[in-house]
Amino acid sequence: MLIGSRRTRHLRRYREIAGTLVRHGLGWLVVQLGLGDLVPFHWGWLGHPRRPESYTQPEHVRMVLEDLGATFIKLGQVLSTRPDLVPPDYIVQFSKLQDSALPVPYSQVVEVIQCELGAPPEEIFKTFEIQPCASASIGQVHMARLPDGTPVVVKVQRPGVEVQVEQDLEVLADLAHLATQYTTLGTYLDIEGWVEEFAFTLRNELDYTREGQNADRFRRNFAHEPALHVPRIYWEYTTQRVLTMEEIRGIKISDLEALEAAGLDRHRIAENSARIMLTMVFEHGFFHADPHPGNFFVLPGEVIGLIDYGMVGRLDTPLRAGLIRLFLALVRQDADRLVDEFLAFGIARRRVQRQALKRDLDHFIQRYYDRTIKEIAAGQAFNELMAIALRHRLQLPTDWTLMAKVIAMSEGLGAQLDPEFKLMEFAQPYFERFWWQSHSPRTQAYRIAEGALDLIDLGVDLPRRFGRLLGQLERGEITIVSRREEPEEILRELHRATNRQAMSTLTAALIIGLGLLMLVYHPPGWERWGSRVFGLLFGMILFFGLGLLWSIWRSGRS
Repeated sequence: MLIGSRRTRHLRRYREIAGTLVRHGLGWLVVQLGLGDLVPFHWGWLGHPRRPESYTQPEHVRMVLEDLGATFIKLGQVLSTRPDLVPPDYIVQFSKLQDSALPVPYSQVVEVIQCELGAPPEEIFKTFEIQPCASASIGQVHMARLPDGTPVVVKVQRPGVEVQVEQDLEVLADLAHLATQYTTLGTYLDIEGWVEEFAFTLRNELDYTREGQNADRFRRNFAHEPALHVPRIYWEYTTQRVLTMEEIRGIKISDLEALEAAGLDRHRIAENSARIMLTMVFEHGFFHADPHPGNFFVLPGEVIGLIDYGMVGRLDTPLRAGLIRLFLALVRQDADRLVDEFLAFGIARRRVQRQALKRDLDHFIQRYYDRTIKEIAAGQAFNELMAIALRHRLQLPTDWTLMAKVIAMSEGLGAQLDPEFKLMEFAQPYFERFWWQSHSPRTQAYRIAEGALDLIDLGVDLPRRFGRLLGQLERGEITIVSRREEPEEILRELHRATNRQAMSTLTAALIIGLGLLMLVYHPPGWERWGSRVFGLLFGMILFFGLGLLWSIWRSGRS
């Protein structure tokens, strides 16, 4: 009932989504049938950019997401980090999604700031640039100066974007519910759970105070790390829809020529950025989840200035320990341990064939058997592991896949800065240190103390729970159900299946026979009574066909 009311309330948005899907759906269907060269969907008739070759199905899906706006662009960007859910050709297309948009008029920016901070920007800031330096689908960024002259950047949320995002999230929840009920994909993936997680992440991104809190937490975590500079948040000028932070003035980490001209050591920059990411993931368990080069600036002394803390990942202690064990199992070529750790990570909604999974992981290990740690590419290894997860219908935790993305991007960034930089070789001593930290006497004593307290609580509470269980048994509140498939029931099912098969064969024979009869057999007087024969036979075919569908439907409902 709730889903139905939502559909009625969001009917206009559903029409927009349906229209966009139809507009792009026909294009990839034609291409999939091998007829793309016959129908010029690539000529720009549907609003696409013109190009000589036909668009592929993954390209159409990417364009659908672009056309549907902020929520769906974010959805595609998140899916681009999930090789365990999405095939590689879609990953490539989703990685191209850029969250950019035309800036909103300055008058609307003034309204938002006045509503949030109580006065127009001209009265709050010493200077405030009218033209934004960056504009995305959720917000845009303006350069400004505080009353004391401090240079800052002010992120202002677009008016109405929160309402649009909430509407789209409800639509996505409805679609996820339908996919879970009616698609094969929904039988082995927790689509509804994943959409709920995506909604939680996106709602956090809409709340700029959370981004500010994330930045403050990173600053505390790295208080003794001189190689990282986290911008300061000015809370007196920050609300849920306006974020004011320190301006980072440095060289973009991808601008290699500028780094060389400034006399900065690129190898040291690669090491600093990799060490910071490894420390975030494996020591703190709280990491920046969007480490693309545009968020990295290099300051004097090879210091890394990191911005944009809207998307973060979290790894609890057991998950971090499991990742280190996974890495050690890979280094030791232990396929059984690798299977155990992999199954411990993955969420399986159907029974996993352990031997098949072990075989695939054993092949994965063999590919790296003769390689030294220096020769192993972390990003490639993680992507291969997640492809195995996709093959065996294992849904990995979102934070695990975010971590894999962070490691892969750090590796690519290091290789761009210094082609001789090898992340796995650099990370090996850090893995060993993190492992020893997780197995230190102090850590083990803490875990033993926690287990002892749990055991004491259980011992104190167990008699009361046992008494409650006995009372429920005496009152008959507990029912034990035993189900056994009887031979008669099995025979009845076989009989129904045989009947449906016979009905299917008869229906197909009637269709083919009617077609041949109308084509080759024309006896005298056929013009008078041929239409009646056709109608009679067509009615018989329709009767048998509907009977077959009714039988299948009732079987599925029972």
